Amino acid sequence: MDLLHAFILALVQGITEFLPISSSAHLILIPYPSGLQFQGLVYDIAAHVGTLAAVVVYFRRDLKRIIRDGLGCIVHRQMSRERQLLWLLIGASVPVAIGGYLLHDLASGAFRSPLIIAGANIVFAGLLWWSDFRPRQVKSLHGIGWRDALLIGFSQVLAIIPGTSRSGVTMTAGLLLGMTRQAAARFSFLLSIPVILMAGSYELYLMAVYDIVADLQGFFLVAILSFGSAIIAIHLFLRLLDRFGMLPYVIYRLLLGVVLLVVFVLSRIGIRPLVCVLRFIPLSCRA
Repeated sequence: MDLLHAFILALVQGITEFLPISSSAHLILIPYPSGLQFQGLVYDIAAHVGTLAAVVVYFRRDLKRIIRDGLGCIVHRQMSRERQLLWLLIGASVPVAIGGYLLHDLASGAFRSPLIIAGANIVFAGLLWWSDFRPRQVKSLHGIGWRDALLIGFSQVLAIIPGTSRSGVTMTAGLLLGMTRQAAARFSFLLSIPVILMAGSYELYLMAVYDIVADLQGFFLVAILSFGSAIIAIHLFLRLLDRFGMLPYVIYRLLLGVVLLVVFVLSRIGIRPLVCVLRFIPLSCRA
């Protein structure tokens, strides 16, 4: 993998992993306009390592308290709302673990269609906008219970469809359940830790099974760049969230969905010149 490819992959993964705009959709679409080949398993793992490190480092104080209080409730046999946050995060991760196992083949095959990505972006952008502009967003991070956590966890299963956005759908669910913007975003970010761990562990398993040799230079480059871009994305998102809300991400996803639909329709009716310029569908250029 050349340096340009590594830079683009790491930047896209780091920025889009935590913003409500679907990292998987962007990574799937990269090869079409850029002409770059799909990055492969090794660099997927590297990107996951970088983004996982970013969220752990950024929320290190919160994680220290969550783990300490969560394990402390076992010793003291008392479960307060603050102490149960660790167990809420674990419980909310179970549905996506099961869903990912059962739907893995669809997620890596049929669901990768640009048409599905376009539709998912438009539909879930509308839901994100609706949830953000509803009143009664008063629950703090420590004000959620098991019902809230499990509903957010089940909503996360929908993110198996590229274009849905894991962070977007979990924030949408949190807002609909009455959480504040900051609380919904922070719970979503914390919930990403077990999800990224599960995805990375499965990819490491596949790497061992198929005896894939890693390009260490490319691996570390992608991991470091993903880490840096993810840290910046998380910080800016949380800092600007209360000022701008979800509207900028809603607009972006609607525009992305519409562009993909237009390109798809043009390719179907045989208008190839524009498609060739955009290079979203390379096969049509060869016809």
